[in-house]
Amino acid sequence: MTSRTLTRSTQLRQIAAICLALSGSTVAAEPAITPPSEPWSEKTLINPVFHEDFSGRLELQRLQALIDAGDHLFNARFTTLDGVGRPMATQAIIPTKRKRASRAAFSRTAGADANACSSCHNVPIVGGAGDFTANVFVSEGFQHTDFDTTDPQFSNERNTNHLFGSGLVELLAREMSTELQTQRSSALRQARESGNMTTLELSTKGVNFGKIHAYPDGRVDPDDIEGVDQDLVIRPFSHKGVMTSLRQFTINALNHHHGMQAVERFGKRWTGQSDHDEDGHIDEIGPGDISALVAWQASLPPPFPKTPPDKRWQDAAAAGKTHFEQAGCHSCHRSSLPLESLDFADPGRLDAAGTLRLGEGTDTLYPLALLEWAGRLPRDEDGRYLIPLFGDLKRHRIADQKLSALGNELLSQRFVERNVFMTTELWGVASTAPYGHRGDLTTLAEVIDAHGGEARSARDAWMDMTEQQRSEMIAFLKTLVIQP
Repeated sequence: MTSRTLTRSTQLRQIAAICLALSGSTVAAEPAITPPSEPWSEKTLINPVFHEDFSGRLELQRLQALIDAGDHLFNARFTTLDGVGRPMATQAIIPTKRKRASRAAFSRTAGADANACSSCHNVPIVGGAGDFTANVFVSEGFQHTDFDTTDPQFSNERNTNHLFGSGLVELLAREMSTELQTQRSSALRQARESGNMTTLELSTKGVNFGKIHAYPDGRVDPDDIEGVDQDLVIRPFSHKGVMTSLRQFTINALNHHHGMQAVERFGKRWTGQSDHDEDGHIDEIGPGDISALVAWQASLPPPFPKTPPDKRWQDAAAAGKTHFEQAGCHSCHRSSLPLESLDFADPGRLDAAGTLRLGEGTDTLYPLALLEWAGRLPRDEDGRYLIPLFGDLKRHRIADQKLSALGNELLSQRFVERNVFMTTELWGVASTAPYGHRGDLTTLAEVIDAHGGEARSARDAWMDMTEQQRSEMIAFLKTLVIQP
């Protein structure tokens, strides 16, 4: 409980005492006020987090208090007393009304489909990935909102990603987006000064995103931009790489999976209503609770590789890492990306409309460097943190006509082509089976076999390996774990 909350509690007691005094009653030892909720209440949101209680740069104690509140919310099973369900709202990211009320409060296809965040994110521990049974059905929700089929014509079936190290992923994406946008500005400036078209390579943290062509009149030709949207904002979350931030992801997920509407998107500002889903509960979850969930996710430790106790495994993994690199797997699954700062601003500069934005509420900064695991991050000669994610935060074409298992979706999402997906970070991969975007591949060998498109050459190199070399490469991948 924060000092601000204690102050409010004291004020309530003082008001109660004044009222009793004016009525001629004796002040009892306990405050004569009704508590916000009984300890045994079936509500989950008994003690909402007040956003104004957490502002500015948080010291460790206040950061931990916010993380603890987020831990409670992530594990809580929301109930109808909190506002669970969305009878007249779809799962769409843009607040969208249904044409008619849903027939059931919960539906595994169109949602709401889960009682708690931890219902799906729990492999191998809370915050982790999900089994096949926890698959979600992703649809923008503007049409066919009541579909009760798993037919891929209606939605894309997706397996649950783990969240460990997600704060670091977002920080990397922010820094990379800023650098790419700076390069665009540089190209425009050079074109204006020279009077000629200017072409510049787009590259950040060693990852190439194609080229940009700038013209003296301020136009930009985006045709040769690769692996990122034309606004050059890296959106590192979801299989498709379409979610900008943990805050956006959290607000989307609360509505989609639980029918809990965040005020900052579904409240009066954007919808003109306090009860957009018409379930009888107004302003269901406030910005403070969203911040707590963001802080909890952002503070999850990154998965650090383990050193196997078995000497044979150590030797096999060392050889397997060499095979991994020689096959070209590391061209997308980069062992690390450098990060300048562990200061996590919430909201961030790139947060989109429909989430709290910088300057619109109480700006908060979570200094992740205060957390124990931050001291374990390696650093380069320039002092930058080396984030061991085994990814590149770039979208790639991962399927082709011969190898289509990883391009098994019929619906595009956010204008991203159907066979294009964000590189899956491999940190923690040994702990998060099953594999593939649908979670229908049971082993690491199977998912490697399925790589096509831009990964075809690496997959072919894998196929050309001896049985022992493949075994050694699996030995290496099996060291990339999420440890309790």
